[in-house]
Amino acid sequence: MDKSYSSDFKGVSTDIYNPRDVYEVKILLAYFLNRIDRPVTPAQMLEIIRSDDCVSYFLYVEAVEQMKKNGTLAVEEREGTEYYVLTESGREGARNLKELVSKSVRDRIYASGLKLFAKLRAEREMKFDITPEGSGFTVHCWLEDGDVSLLDLRLFAPDIEQAEFVKSKILMNPSEFYSRLLDYVIANEEYVPDLNDE
Repeated sequence: MDKSYSSDFKGVSTDIYNPRDVYEVKILLAYFLNRIDRPVTPAQMLEIIRSDDCVSYFLYVEAVEQMKKNGTLAVEEREGTEYYVLTESGREGARNLKELVSKSVRDRIYASGLKLFAKLRAEREMKFDITPEGSGFTVHCWLEDGDVSLLDLRLFAPDIEQAEFVKSKILMNPSEFYSRLLDYVIANEEYVPDLNDE
């Protein structure tokens, strides 16, 4: 069956086109690092590669070790943190061999990487503090731009699970949360009851 039709065929798992050997995983990793074009920590790389079960953990570990040995992947230390960096030969391989891995898998790992880095950025920019208060917890979130406080909001949650849930929902897309809050404030109008209602 032609792979290009697989993702549109109902009932067929995309897993059948996931990389099945170390060679494919090495190409996938090189493709991702070349396209994302930024250093990635080992922990971040593992989270990205496993986010949608696109690659077996054991294949991933073996692929990384082989890439380090053959000089396509380097480990650099910056301010006490190790990062994976693609070498020039790794970039060349990524450009020349990427077609050997299904486009749907390449797109999935790239999307996973973008989501992770967007989440990390949001976590840096949107600050949170969850503290016990009375019979529940207060979720305090604030957003700053330099010395300017753009948002300072406190929400009550009856238990820690709901407090963490509120935090996670805001972190999914903090800029959208902020924009919607502003839209609501701007569009909010005084409630005028309809005296004709019975």
